[in-house]
Amino acid sequence: MVEVLTDEVYGGEPKKEREPYKLIRWQLRDGQAHLTLNRPPHNYLNAEMLTEMALALESLHEHPEVKVVLIEAGKDAKFFCGGVDLPEYTTQRVFQMLDAFARVFRASLDVGKPIVVAVNGPALGGGCELAAFGDMVIATPKAKFSQPEIKLLGMFPPFATSTFPYIIGPKRAMEMLLTGEPITAEEALELGLVNKLVPEAQLEKTVDELVSRIAQHSAPVLAMTKKAIYEGLGMSLTESLKHSHHLFLNELYKLEDSQEGLRAILEKRKPQWKNR
Repeated sequence: MVEVLTDEVYGGEPKKEREPYKLIRWQLRDGQAHLTLNRPPHNYLNAEMLTEMALALESLHEHPEVKVVLIEAGKDAKFFCGGVDLPEYTTQRVFQMLDAFARVFRASLDVGKPIVVAVNGPALGGGCELAAFGDMVIATPKAKFSQPEIKLLGMFPPFATSTFPYIIGPKRAMEMLLTGEPITAEEALELGLVNKLVPEAQLEKTVDELVSRIAQHSAPVLAMTKKAIYEGLGMSLTESLKHSHHLFLNELYKLEDSQEGLRAILEKRKPQWKNR
């Protein structure tokens, strides 16, 4: 059991709660949620750890004041995430592990919060897939990304085969997944798997600045923007435009914050978001 800081009221004093997290650390504060992988040194994933991650993300449905999520490894970890723990691939456990992994993926989409991932070490196998779940990824030169399942386990990574073609394109996804060879942080940046590459000494500052900038915006507008982008990915350009226009006119424009933004411009003042 670990202590978790939460903001019961946005902008108020944090209160301490007890949460059943053993393999992650979870903190809510100042409109941000910080999820830290806490199974050093390699942060190997298992069903229990993945379930804790899913529970943490799902709990954000009860915290509309939270605007952005940061996923990172603890400072004592040598890896961002070394992938799925080998015993999880046994016939007795693999179904439970995949269900838990899928639950994390669904939760990362369902809660609608932008997710920033900080990678300061190897992200291998399931760890690479976990990083790819992020809407934005900040990495250091110490990071490397690999899906080695095909050469180590004689398997393919089920989440990477679905998501990587969207992120880096089908041909580069084929190359990564069919060879199992790692790519450097520099290559990941070129491919679009990483948004920004910074020196290790600047990682914390860069991530804090990015997360803080996002947390200044309206929570429902952030969620709706993420929704418009991801729901449009599987559509033709014409369908995506229609869908985006529908969301803009029938959902976004009905938000109090959207109207507040218009009023603030006309009144030449800073908008005061109510997160609704």
